[in-house]
Amino acid sequence: MSSAPEPGAVDEPTSGPAAALGDRIADRTALVGIVGLGYVGLPLALAFAEGGFAVLGFDVDADKVERLGRGETYVRHLDRGCVERAVRSGRLTATADFARLGEPDALLICVPTPLTPQREPDMTFITGTAEQIAARLRPGQLVVLESTTYPGTTDELLRGRLEAGGLACGRDFFLAYSPEREDPGNPTFSTTNTPKVIGGVDEISGELADRLYAAVVARTVRVSSARAAEATKLMENVFRAVNIALVNELKVVYDRMGIDIWEVLDAAATKPFGFMRFDPGPGWGGHCIPLDPFYLAWKAREFGVSPRFIELAGEVNVRMPAYVVDKLARALNQRGRTVSGSRVLVLGLAYKRDIDDPRESPAFEIVDHLLRLGAEVRYHDPHVPVAPKMRSWPDLPPMRSEALTAETLAAVDAVVVVTDHTAVDYDLVARHAPLIVDTRGVYRRSNHPVVKA
Repeated sequence: MSSAPEPGAVDEPTSGPAAALGDRIADRTALVGIVGLGYVGLPLALAFAEGGFAVLGFDVDADKVERLGRGETYVRHLDRGCVERAVRSGRLTATADFARLGEPDALLICVPTPLTPQREPDMTFITGTAEQIAARLRPGQLVVLESTTYPGTTDELLRGRLEAGGLACGRDFFLAYSPEREDPGNPTFSTTNTPKVIGGVDEISGELADRLYAAVVARTVRVSSARAAEATKLMENVFRAVNIALVNELKVVYDRMGIDIWEVLDAAATKPFGFMRFDPGPGWGGHCIPLDPFYLAWKAREFGVSPRFIELAGEVNVRMPAYVVDKLARALNQRGRTVSGSRVLVLGLAYKRDIDDPRESPAFEIVDHLLRLGAEVRYHDPHVPVAPKMRSWPDLPPMRSEALTAETLAAVDAVVVVTDHTAVDYDLVARHAPLIVDTRGVYRRSNHPVVKA
């Protein structure tokens, strides 16, 4: 199902490269290339493979390529059986050879868009990918950017680089933006049943991109331009970021007043209209929410606008890991201890419950704060057995998840609940941990020494 533009708004691809590509999409003989096989790219690759398309995946990580070649998945929440079927059927092939970028009929870009240390957009991965594609671009190819970014990226950074070789966008090749809407671990919504927003840099590009995605997703939503599609993704995530900041700030205010934020939220959530629940936490995480407000604020300043409300939300959420560490320090101090020399067990490295995705998780900043204060830090996460190297925290020491036992808990001075995985035995923690700092509302009513943060 597609939400199409007004009748007559689209020039039908009736001849030339557009018509040929439209025919290949229609009969599913188009080869789909996915650039970046991470938490966004791999589910997308599986969706197209299961939809009857041949998929060629590209990634700079040779280990990912090798594991996919064996039919293995490195994204825990994805069904290994789906990966095995896609690989064994020949529908999904992975490569680290970017010289093959000229082979696919459609190239879907799913690369990271991080922030610089100055919290400005780091477009290195997008521009690097665009230049790799430009060197092999041929007539008839469709290029779609999926990475979350600021409005104007597709027109300003991709189009010029792709046209530098002499091919014209909208005539020889086609360019669109369709934001990823992945929610890792969501049991209800996946790549194929989440509506897909699509905006082309021109009408014919938007039409071809719409046809491609409509072949594998339940519904597409056409917007007027790539910029509108880029802005749509930022709208979604800035909305969430602002509401997360609001509830985090209320958490701090109510804590000073001696009011339990979780009790208040439970009561407020009984209202059947006019209230949408957001829960507080130790910060924000995932690839999108911690980055998108800064992307939009950065781009807005180009137009002479200072989005103070959005920037303030970012400031509130960025402060949360330090707030958690401060609450821990105060609790230790009341027990005659300092953070320096204390043994602290962090429960959870993933950015949210029941997944193995650690991107931008506040756990890493909490660990970094504690180490700098002289604490001895260890962690337990049933989904993250080895702490990965993170771009934002390159100097953290190697760490492995420790078994959660009575002995482990009794040997530490405090436990900090950062991620509330359901696989964790919280009763065991309550029985044996001398102090618990709870950032997720796990212990609503407990006689155990629990500090809510």
